[in-house]
Amino acid sequence: MKNFIILIFLLFGNTNSTIWGPTGHRVVGEIAEQNISKKTKEEISKILDGQTLADISVYADEIKSDDRYDKYYSWHFINFDLEEDYSESIKSEDGDLFIAINKCIDVLKSKSSDNESKAFHLKLLVHFIGDLHQPLHLGQKEDRGGNRINVKWFGRNTNLHSVWDSKMIDGYQMSYSEMVYNLQKSKTNKSKKFERKDLNRWINEIHIHTNNIYKSLDNTSLGYEYQYKNFDLVKILLFKGGHRLAEILNYIFD
Repeated sequence: MKNFIILIFLLFGNTNSTIWGPTGHRVVGEIAEQNISKKTKEEISKILDGQTLADISVYADEIKSDDRYDKYYSWHFINFDLEEDYSESIKSEDGDLFIAINKCIDVLKSKSSDNESKAFHLKLLVHFIGDLHQPLHLGQKEDRGGNRINVKWFGRNTNLHSVWDSKMIDGYQMSYSEMVYNLQKSKTNKSKKFERKDLNRWINEIHIHTNNIYKSLDNTSLGYEYQYKNFDLVKILLFKGGHRLAEILNYIFD
């Protein structure tokens, strides 16, 4: 019976919260690790007891199996219409990704937060910045961010969300450390000082990609051509996610 329930979940469950898959999240965490200040790194090491940002980047997905953390489910995504601006959209009563990131920042900056609370919210923050930079995490409510848009990936049944979550990354056949090395070598980034208003700008910027993904899907049999046309964007967003996470962490701790 237990195996049957697991199978049903895998076939029909909403996987919005497994954005990027482990490899993508670890890429974002490791890029951030390599771009935070010395002071920020020292403060984080104290909170995480020596664990790295890549180590803890998938924690927010791991706790989904524990119903004590059900209230954090909606924090992994934002669902709003393609033509909407986030600021004008109807907000979820349970919270969303924007609210979650701000909450994590508030806890981490607060002098009254204990180390346990800081560790928990730091783990969430690292994951959520990764989530933010996967465009289908800002998808439509009716198809659950592409989870209900069925496609074939090299002839195998899957959904559009999964293609962007992990299929293209897995097809690249690189470990997260190899991807980080190649991204850091091939791309440049000018570090900026983070401001809270940047979150709105990032959401609307990424939502443009969300629109393009939905509107350009004219064939549900996907493979080499789709990978060729879209994987550069995947790499750009992973790279941006890592550097933006570093900016936020420096804002909190430096």
